[in-house]
Amino acid sequence: MKILMVGDIVGSPGRRVFNAVVKKLRRAGEAHLVVANAENAAAGNGITPALAKELFDSGADVLTMGDHIWGQRELEGSIQQIKNLIRPLNVADGVPGQGCVILQSAFGPIAVVNLQGRVFMNPIDCPFKAMDALLNTLPRNLPILVDFHAEATSEKIAMGYYLDGRVAAVVGTHTHVQTSDATILPKGTAYMTDLGMTGPVHSVLGRDVTPVLKRFTTGMPARFDVAKGPALLEGAIIDIDRETSRPISIKACRFFEEETGV
Repeated sequence: MKILMVGDIVGSPGRRVFNAVVKKLRRAGEAHLVVANAENAAAGNGITPALAKELFDSGADVLTMGDHIWGQRELEGSIQQIKNLIRPLNVADGVPGQGCVILQSAFGPIAVVNLQGRVFMNPIDCPFKAMDALLNTLPRNLPILVDFHAEATSEKIAMGYYLDGRVAAVVGTHTHVQTSDATILPKGTAYMTDLGMTGPVHSVLGRDVTPVLKRFTTGMPARFDVAKGPALLEGAIIDIDRETSRPISIKACRFFEEETGV
C-alpha cells in the first residue's frame, strides 16, 4: 500500500500543483492513499469548507491541519460536517472537530492522527500524553499515520522515537522546508522530520519574496501574500505491508509543476 503524505499546501499555487501531481500519481498506481496538510490552503492561512472539497476532489483522502486551523472563521461552525478533515488531537476539551480518523481503504482500515507541537508555538496540551491516550483506544495491528505539526526539529525527532514501534509512520509538517532524513527507525516506524511545502517555488516559505525582505531588512510591517509563479509538491511516499501493518520503506518526494505535463 503506497501512501503519499504531502507537506503544507500553500494558497492557490499549492492547490493547483496538488491537483496535477496527485491525479498523475493515482493514475500510475504510485499513490493508493493521500494524506495532505492543508492548514495554509486558504491564501496561506487556514482552510474553508469549499477549499476542503476542492482538495478532496483533487484526490486527498485525509486533510490534516495545525496552528492555523482557525484561520478562516467559517470553519469553526462547519468542521464537524467535513468528513476526513482533522485538527490537532491535543487541543483543549470541547474544541470542535476530531484529531483522528479511521479510513476503510481498499487495503483495509488505516488511522490518521494530527498532533501539534509545543516548542516555539502557541500553548496547547501535551502531544505525547494525548497520543498515549489515543493509542489505548485504537485496535491492535491498525496502521497509524501521524502528522506532527511542530516547529522544533528536536521535538519532532523525540516524537518519532517515542512512537517508534507503536505506529506505522511519524512525519513532520509546519516548517515548509523538506528534510533529508526519511528513514525506518529501529523498532520499525517510518519517520521524516518535515515533509516540506506544496506551493510556490520562488518564495519565502510560500510567501512573496519582496515584502519578506522588507520586513527582515527594515523591521517595518509588511503584508505577506502568497507568491505567484510555478509551484512544487513536496512530501513522502510510504510503502506499508498490509499483512504486517509495518512500513517497508519511506522516500522523500518532490514534484515540480512543469514536470507534471499540465
